[in-house]
Amino acid sequence: MNSADLGEAAPPQDDGIPRLDFNPPEERVPGFEIIDLSTLHERRRHRRPDAVHRVDFHTLTLVTEGSGEHAVDFVTYPCGPGTLLWIRPGQVQSFVRTGTANGTHLLFTPAFPPHSSSADRLVNEWYGPACWQLGASGDYAVLSTLLAQLRAEYGRPEQTVSAEILQLLLATVLLQLDRLPHPHGGGDPHAGGEVYTRFRTELELSYATTRRAADYAQRLGYTVKTLTRACTAATGQPVKHVIDNRVALEAQRLLAHTDEPVATIARRLGFPEPTNFGKFFTRHTGVTPGAFRLAHQGQQ
Repeated sequence: MNSADLGEAAPPQDDGIPRLDFNPPEERVPGFEIIDLSTLHERRRHRRPDAVHRVDFHTLTLVTEGSGEHAVDFVTYPCGPGTLLWIRPGQVQSFVRTGTANGTHLLFTPAFPPHSSSADRLVNEWYGPACWQLGASGDYAVLSTLLAQLRAEYGRPEQTVSAEILQLLLATVLLQLDRLPHPHGGGDPHAGGEVYTRFRTELELSYATTRRAADYAQRLGYTVKTLTRACTAATGQPVKHVIDNRVALEAQRLLAHTDEPVATIARRLGFPEPTNFGKFFTRHTGVTPGAFRLAHQGQQ
């Protein structure tokens, strides 16, 4: 399988942002764990509670009581009963305010869901929404029931826990999430079809080496016009904007959450000259790299 094939995971990046591997204290089922959110906070209490980090696995959190705040890639989400968070590998996050929020916290590696189901596609979409506010809706009731079934299976005596049942229940959860409306009235990735899905997979692998739409079209066997059509349907933006937005997001992550020199970040993202990187960053964010770093590291 080459990098253009559907479902290939993006490799971890050694970029200076702290990463957490999937390493639960007691791994009853390889690649899967489901716990209370309060248990997660208890594990983290010996570390700085608001520390920024990435994870190399997926986390799904359904808040059932209390309140708090969680930040994902420069967006802070208020969390209360009915809040659903899906953090994907590579996203930068922090618990801005753990508060009193509690609920169900599900962790799984990209390899855990069954590869024969449509859920496998969802696991490898690195660009989906991070937060839904479900309130007391029917969607909340359905997801609560499914998560309770996962908890019940996971809580069985260890020798009787079925990884297959957990995989199938997880696939059902993911497919249910796929039915949820896109929050905030954003674009619909499904509108771009397979073309958009394959393009986003390739983009995640190659954004640091090329920003040319023609390169992606050639690698995937499409025309630039076809990629633009798919990106416009999915996001409302042409393919070049989608590429540049991905590069700009990574630049923001590295500037805010590492101490790497701007020139090093520029080279990491495919800019041989820091000056060109500075112009690119300012055009997309409205501020210089130095000003952006000062503002965000000052907040931290």
